[in-house]
Amino acid sequence: MERIGDKVISRAEITDAASATFADSTVIPDRYARSDEVRDGVVVGSDESYELPVVDMARLLHPEFSEAEIAKLGSACRDWGFFQLTNHGVDETVVQDMKDNTLQFFGLPLEKKKAVAIQANGFEGFGHHYNRASSEKLDWAESLILVTQQHEQRNNEFWPADPSTFRVALDKYSVEMSNLTSRLTVFMASDLGVEQEALMATFQGKTQSVAFHYYPPCRHPDKVIGITPHHDGLGLTLLLHVDDTPGLQVRKNGRWYPLNPLPGALVINVGDILQILTNGTYKSAEHRVLPDVEKGRATVVMFQNACVAGIVKPLPELGEATYKAIDHVEYVKGNFRALAEGTRFVDSLKIMDNN
Repeated sequence: MERIGDKVISRAEITDAASATFADSTVIPDRYARSDEVRDGVVVGSDESYELPVVDMARLLHPEFSEAEIAKLGSACRDWGFFQLTNHGVDETVVQDMKDNTLQFFGLPLEKKKAVAIQANGFEGFGHHYNRASSEKLDWAESLILVTQQHEQRNNEFWPADPSTFRVALDKYSVEMSNLTSRLTVFMASDLGVEQEALMATFQGKTQSVAFHYYPPCRHPDKVIGITPHHDGLGLTLLLHVDDTPGLQVRKNGRWYPLNPLPGALVINVGDILQILTNGTYKSAEHRVLPDVEKGRATVVMFQNACVAGIVKPLPELGEATYKAIDHVEYVKGNFRALAEGTRFVDSLKIMDNN
């Protein structure tokens, strides 16, 4: 358990009992049973036509198609807060190595994974990561969370030494995601009408962290949740599907839209800090994961932090601020408190219009 102010953020070690539950999901223990939450909101069915946005990096870079593709990027960030990025240009060998090492790590016996288990009052490591003190319910998932950037912030004791190539693979992948973030912010700046350097600088040199998730198959997917519905609290999130198993759902207008992974694509989503930086132009969307009945699902999720000279606030080029400025350290504390309460800290920073 981690105390943030007067609230408690709960995290737990994966136990032998939990591992056995994942292996045989015939009976769902009470700590995982969350049928009411699964039914919260209508899931759009396959009989209804819809398409979550897809942005093509090759078209963003092409002089003839760039303007139109930037418009698609902007529309995706405004209307959905999510898009799939194709032809992203990330080194294919680096991506494949990260996928392979992720599967090898989650495939290890529990005792070997527990070599990097989360510690008391800690944040990094392998285990359950669940955020609401008001609920002792667990997500149907195993997770490994690590800080990847900057180098001096890394806790190598939590970086798996098994598989032996894991650390090198993650180091290379981390650099690729930082570079991709820089490329994306150039086009976001163009869409927003701000100087490229202004938006890029909010991300450059800031903290980067990663969450590896494995969602075991479940015979009763209507009773469990892979990850609790939430908004990402940082700047930009870049998700790599290790396999083609679906499960991610994005909420829009009160309805859940399943995202079907495109081969070779990354999933990008706006975090709460980017919503603030853009003065509310880009929207951070609520999302969740439901497990599959037959297949496991693994993902590698990079979180890119952002701020303006240590302050979380809207970029001044975007007009009168609609969010209060706050020190980044205080923002992080407030965001943890809100997670514990099941609320959104970004809402408390909104400047109300009294006119």
